[in-house]
Amino acid sequence: MTVLVTGISGLLGTNLALLLLQRGYTVKGLVRSKSSYKPKPDHRLQLIEATLTSDLSVHLMDVDVVVHAAAATRQDLLSYRDYYQINYNATENVLSAAVKAGVKKFIYVSTANTIGYGLGAPHEIPEHKAMRWPFTKSFYARSKAAAETLVLSKQKELTVHIVNPTFMIGPNDSKPSSGKIIMMAMKKRLLFYPPGGKNFVAVKDVAAGIEQCMRQGINGQRYLLAGHNISFKTFFQLVKTCTGRKQLLLPIPTWLLLTAGRLGDLLRCLKIKTSLCSNNMHILRVKNYYHNHSSVAALGMVYQSIEKAIAESVAYFSSRRN
Repeated sequence: MTVLVTGISGLLGTNLALLLLQRGYTVKGLVRSKSSYKPKPDHRLQLIEATLTSDLSVHLMDVDVVVHAAAATRQDLLSYRDYYQINYNATENVLSAAVKAGVKKFIYVSTANTIGYGLGAPHEIPEHKAMRWPFTKSFYARSKAAAETLVLSKQKELTVHIVNPTFMIGPNDSKPSSGKIIMMAMKKRLLFYPPGGKNFVAVKDVAAGIEQCMRQGINGQRYLLAGHNISFKTFFQLVKTCTGRKQLLLPIPTWLLLTAGRLGDLLRCLKIKTSLCSNNMHILRVKNYYHNHSSVAALGMVYQSIEKAIAESVAYFSSRRN
């Protein structure tokens, strides 16, 4: 089976490519520059230099599955249009090329933030819960939700699946992306943490979930790939334990968090790029927690411990410093 992966040089794309190659797949990877993909070359891996907005159908003629993992995830973009152009328009282009080339299956990598957080009752299907505030005000989450609707509208033309990972951590985060939170925890002796929490998932588990989805996913289904629900305080304590650093952890007062958000709002009004804004600060206050029982039941997922995921992240970034 031949799989084309967009965003192959990113955290998820790299780990997915390594897993697929290990399991015998032929992989094509879409990159802006071949040098951005850091692992060693493999004879079953072909890197294609192209943009998400170019005509990709010629590269998809012999492809069985497209995994569209590329996205605008930065939190400092100033407008919804900035996210929409990449997360919706580029998805539309890749999807149209897949239909044109006769690709059998299209897997769209979205985000858990399009699904309503909160643990709820054990029997609830998390994937059916509507997006909740403050993510309803997030340009990123809204653009991903719009792209999900687009992808699902094509399920009569090819088999489509959506995977919704929570906050991914793990090795091979060469840019880095979400690994910045690990790097910050590794470097600082005085670390301030916000009052909320997240669901953290090992990126290797997300890659495994996508491969499971390729083999046994149901057309038109969303699959929430979620690991462990922990507060930011607990997360940083786990990183501290893993690194063995002497480190002082202090809470960020809510008033200071909200003040920083208002300052960011002002900077954004002045067209200055910053990840600070009131909505992002509200996101840091919520317990963004999820159940993973749906993916366990539907895909047979087995999630590794958060301690192992942190250890793999720490080991990766430590090796890059040496």
